[in-house]
Formats: sequence, structure tokens, C-alpha cells
Amino acid sequence: MLIFLIGFMGSGKTSVGRHLARNMHYRFIDLDAVIEEREIKTIQEIFDQHGESYFRQCESKLLSEVYEMKDTVISCGGGTPCFGDNMADMNKHGITVYLKMEAEALKHRLTHAKKKRPLLMNVSEENLLTVIKEKLQLREPFYKQSKIMLNGLDVDMNLLQKSIQYFN
Repeated sequence: MLIFLIGFMGSGKTSVGRHLARNMHYRFIDLDAVIEEREIKTIQEIFDQHGESYFRQCESKLLSEVYEMKDTVISCGGGTPCFGDNMADMNKHGITVYLKMEAEALKHRLTHAKKKRPLLMNVSEENLLTVIKEKLQLREPFYKQSKIMLNGLDVDMNLLQKSIQYFN
């Protein structure tokens, strides 16, 4: 079984994913980390040198490889579900879990991590909440296609595992 964790940057996909994979004795993959490893560049460098569309192509190619795996929890980038047929394909090949968070909580988490986030790097502190709200509004229609939606602020791992078992 494949489990795809999706949600806005800073929603806890990687932390929850590692914990869930450990609990279920599954492999864990962070798509962004694998792309960085393959490209031998940070996400920021990929964006700077090749642009977002190149990054999204790498992401989609990696997703197509992941579909062949078994017993894996995959932490997706915040934009992964919003490009091409990624969301439909993830729903077809596994269980999608949306870690939902309000914009204000995301701002709190992302304030000190902006340098690691290419899409937020040049956003001023005053505009951060506005940018998060705008991007969240664009992405949420994709996120809401998930099979499971949970509050990303306080993930109940038992509830998450029971929800996954329901869809399995």
C-alpha cells in the first residue's frame, strides 16, 4: 500500500510521514529530498537554475516511479498535487492524506523557514500571511480531493492509522 501525505509547506508532512512509516513498518520517502539527491542541488538551486516547471517535471517523473513501490509512506511537496494529473494518479495508486492547517498556523511555522522555501524566500514578513492565504486558496481544491483529511496541527496517529485501514 502507498500512503501519500499532502498539504501546504510547513504542515508537517515529513514529520508525520516518518512517524507513520515507523509505526507501520513501511519505507519512508520525502519527494523533495529524493529530487535534491538526484539533482545534486537544493530545491532552491533547482528553482533558480532551471525554474519551477523543470522541478515539477522531476517531481512527476519520481511519482511515476513511486507508484511501482509497496508499503511506502510518501511525503509530497506542497505543490505536488496541483500539477498535471498528480492528484488523480496518487488517489488511483494509494491513499492520500491531507494535513490541513489554517493560514495563521502555517505562517507561524514558516516564518523562520522561509530561506528553505523557494516560493516564500523573497516574501516580506508583512506579506507572508497574504501569500500563504493566496497559495492555499489555489491549492486547496486539489488537497480536498484527498481520501483522508486531518488537522495537521495535532495529528492523532491512532486515528490516522485507523482511517488508512478503512481505505485499504
